[in-house]
Amino acid sequence: MLQNCGFIIEKASFAARFDNEELTQIYTDETELNCFIIMRKSVSAVKISVPLPFSHPQISSFSNSPPMKLIECVPNFSEGRDMAVIKQITDAIEAVEGVKLLDVDPGASTNRTVVTFVGSPDAVIEAALQGIKKAGELIDMRKQHGTHPRMGATDVCPLIPISNVSDEEAIGYANRLAQRVGEELNIPVYLYEKAAKSPQRTNLAVIRAGEYEGFAEKIYKDEWKPDYGPQKYNAFSGQTVIGVRDFLVAYNINLNSQSTRRANSVAFDIREKGRVKTEDGTPTGKKVLDATGEPVREAGACKYVKAIGWYVEEYGIAQVSANLTNITETPVHVVFEEARKSANARGLRVTGSELIGLIPKKAMVDAGLFYLKQQGVALGVNEKELIHIAIKSLGLDELSEFDPQKKIIEYAIAADKAPGLADMTLKAFNDQLASDSPAPGGGSAAALTGALGASLGTMVANLSGNKRGWDARVDEFSEWGLKGQQIKDHLIALIDEDTDSFNGVIAAIRLPKGTDAEKEARQAAMEAANQQAANVPFQIMETAFSAYPLIEAMARVGNPNSITDAAVGALCVHTAIEGAALNVRINLGSIKDTGYIERMKTQLAELRARSEEVKARILAFVEEKM
Repeated sequence: MLQNCGFIIEKASFAARFDNEELTQIYTDETELNCFIIMRKSVSAVKISVPLPFSHPQISSFSNSPPMKLIECVPNFSEGRDMAVIKQITDAIEAVEGVKLLDVDPGASTNRTVVTFVGSPDAVIEAALQGIKKAGELIDMRKQHGTHPRMGATDVCPLIPISNVSDEEAIGYANRLAQRVGEELNIPVYLYEKAAKSPQRTNLAVIRAGEYEGFAEKIYKDEWKPDYGPQKYNAFSGQTVIGVRDFLVAYNINLNSQSTRRANSVAFDIREKGRVKTEDGTPTGKKVLDATGEPVREAGACKYVKAIGWYVEEYGIAQVSANLTNITETPVHVVFEEARKSANARGLRVTGSELIGLIPKKAMVDAGLFYLKQQGVALGVNEKELIHIAIKSLGLDELSEFDPQKKIIEYAIAADKAPGLADMTLKAFNDQLASDSPAPGGGSAAALTGALGASLGTMVANLSGNKRGWDARVDEFSEWGLKGQQIKDHLIALIDEDTDSFNGVIAAIRLPKGTDAEKEARQAAMEAANQQAANVPFQIMETAFSAYPLIEAMARVGNPNSITDAAVGALCVHTAIEGAALNVRINLGSIKDTGYIERMKTQLAELRARSEEVKARILAFVEEKM
């Protein structure tokens, strides 16, 4: 393994990726490798990991503020029909500053609404408390009925760590919320999943057994004393469960049947706990018992999946309703495919699916890649196209519109963010660039130029992967295309980051300087802002440079008809590096830290020299082949 300029290289894994001996030698020579990023290859699947953004421990970070902590909360309220009641509950949640309401998903048949919001831990706890309070005031459990099991007006309220929050911290927040609900609202609270205080309370279904009605007796048993709140049956608002869990995907699979029994058969085939084994293999047969007299179970196809079958009157179909508790190990598309196999074997057909709440972007991208790979075509397509393929392949738009901006958690969180330079049309960006505003300027233009270079290399990879007669090489070119998409996306993000860093300098300059303390604070802010204004264009240089292996590979082993496109890509990358270097150099003049300046100058010189060398080699090869 080699390391230099912040890059980590694994020679053997990279060399194994090439069939072309000449190219293998170029990129396994130690002198050629020390500034390249190399992808790690999974033996069993096409899987790319490009560590972006790159970091330089020797260069100061602009931001000294702690990373933002985010928690998601997904309370399930036992009202899915009265929109006025639902609106009052969500209004109470939204009234808390620091939370963003992401999704409200009511179900008439289930008489249940799943609400999703996200924010800082303290804000989320307060918003959850207010939502539980309002639900307890408005939902009379004595009159509540629906197809979904429930035990209270707020049936369950899980906290899900999203960003920079450990499980241990989240458990602490869950206990704080549960204590407040118990003490301030007089609602009995049970802790479940990772927050459970005893093993028997880990599983929500075990706690909820007997449902709302059963708690009239259950709550008075010693083993079911609430973790917080009174040990007294709350006839009006019931009980609630609060806990910490991993990101859970609530996912329903649609069948061309109205039979709950047949939907259950598919559910039992796919869920982890499967079904009870019988001697004749039929549901009504004699149960097979183990040595202790307990029924033997036949495991289902999918780990980390809970599922049942039900009939949904508003759709007129039966569904397999599944909870996916670990989508890293068992992705959505795997569950869908297993359900499809089971349905087909039973003479049924899966017609589509339905997502309840939100889903991480990675799950949709992975599904898109899975279905694109099944088509035997190159995988290096953009994120938007992958998500579209996932939606259509999973039939997520069969029952209602599937809007990625509302259903994918990362998009929903960013929805309120003002459009940036990268969101402009090409003409609008150039018009802005040509205006009398100092930003965007050369740094943003360099980032865009580097993105164009990475895009050209990716284009050649996709053309090569889809070239007739080259079917056996589609995985090879898919890997290159996926890497190119990652580099391109990061460079596009740097278009705005460069302008933001300039704006940071202006903001520091405008700080007050009337007192000695203000002058000192202003000077420190200016130094940090100026270093950031140098860091960002240097990151543009690094990221653009990481496109060279892609571009050179495509020039040498890609579609020969596109060899000049690869050459133009190399020119774009080199221009991006030189342009960004100019921005770094001019910003060094405003920095006081001499050690930082000298380190940056050394790294600049090394990276520029490498770029000139690689660019020249690529162009010489292309000239020779033309």
